[in-house]
Amino acid sequence: MTNPSWNPPQPPPASDGRGVLGVVRRHPLLSFFLLANALSWLAWLPYVLSQDGLGVWDYQFPQVLGTGQLAGVLPGAYLGPIGSAFLVTAIADGRAGLRQWVRRMWRWRAAPRWYVISLLGVPAVMLVSGIVATDGDVRTPSAVVLAAYVPGLIMQMVTTGLAEEPGWRDFALPRVQRRFGPLVGSMILGPVWAVWHFPLFLTEWGGWPDAGWTRPVAFTVFCVAFNIVMTWVFNRTGESLPLAMLAHVSVNNFASIVWSEVFPTIDANHAIVTMAGGAIASAVVILIATRGRLGYEEPVAVAPTAGPGTATTRF
Repeated sequence: MTNPSWNPPQPPPASDGRGVLGVVRRHPLLSFFLLANALSWLAWLPYVLSQDGLGVWDYQFPQVLGTGQLAGVLPGAYLGPIGSAFLVTAIADGRAGLRQWVRRMWRWRAAPRWYVISLLGVPAVMLVSGIVATDGDVRTPSAVVLAAYVPGLIMQMVTTGLAEEPGWRDFALPRVQRRFGPLVGSMILGPVWAVWHFPLFLTEWGGWPDAGWTRPVAFTVFCVAFNIVMTWVFNRTGESLPLAMLAHVSVNNFASIVWSEVFPTIDANHAIVTMAGGAIASAVVILIATRGRLGYEEPVAVAPTAGPGTATTRF
């Protein structure tokens, strides 16, 4: 499926280009990156300083499902990517841009194979990666784990998927691709996506204080490689954000619910290295198969008042 014709949203009129709003209109992508990190990191500061993190603050976040991560991570996750994407889109592109941004969130229609790839293909690659890393030492998951898998996937869609993907994939990915192309754009977005998570490595989310320096490095490699996979899924499904969300949360759900029971001999530090290896292999196959285009089709901007003889412009 190719990308639909793209009507570039017109930014709202401004009296001048000066001030903060003028900077956002001229540099929406950079503004989003800076704002998403700043808002999330500020909201995560109490979590980092709490007993769930560095232990500077004598407070522990409420335990939900046996962990303080939901209460500690979600406020910053929602405030950062999705909040920044909404604000920057409203300032830079106005109502037309917001409508286009929201429209991609409801683009569920796609060929069934893309649901199979997102829901089953992603955990299958993770499973194969673990089997290779353990030389076949695999345990059968319990009935409890299997029963929790679908509810966990739904919860991940509402938490991780909804918090992050309207920003990283819905807002940022189309812009970096139009400006830099699909491969270079993905290589830019992947590290930024990884760095956004970095303060969380000082909390229980990142295994603090037992995690070594290799974990954030391997996590960055994973983000760069898996971002290529997500770019491919996003492009080939006609910029469907729900399919990109499903691919993302399939990783999180398998890692948090299934991984430790199926591969008990792989500790947390080696787990992310193993997952990064699987992501790299998948990204290489996709890059070769698509010749680096990752399913990207140059969007065609159609003038709103274009008549039958009016030419279109490619952006």
